[in-house]
Amino acid sequence: MRVVIQKVKSANVIINEKIYNQINEGLVVFSCFTNDDTIDDINYIVRKIINLRIFDDENKVMNKSILDVGGNILSISQFTLYAITSNGNRPSYTRALNGNEAIKLYEIFNDELNKIVKTYPGIFGSDMVVNIENNGPTTIIIDSKNKIL
Repeated sequence: MRVVIQKVKSANVIINEKIYNQINEGLVVFSCFTNDDTIDDINYIVRKIINLRIFDDENKVMNKSILDVGGNILSISQFTLYAITSNGNRPSYTRALNGNEAIKLYEIFNDELNKIVKTYPGIFGSDMVVNIENNGPTTIIIDSKNKIL
């Protein structure tokens, strides 16, 4: 499982030319799943996201988590995070989990996040416009295959 996390002042996702979901201060999380991902990968990523100390404290030091600031999460599925670009100019997406399986993991991921932090999803597989007011800018990439046990 791979995620790209962006700290935001605000963000929204537009589907069919209408705002589907939006947040104020918080995180936008783009997620992608691959063939051997399990609930363990999801749990690892959820723990990392909610505990990342990337929000400023009173001294303007990134020392607070989303739990500390009471922020929300906008969760967007993005199969292109597993793009293979090593051969030619057209990316291959064969490492991304097929849609029928990925949607199940995406829903579990959102459910697990939402147990801890209010999480607003996009619609899996939809054509979405994501507007982000990046704060920092702060962008973090986490891959569950790179975890240290």
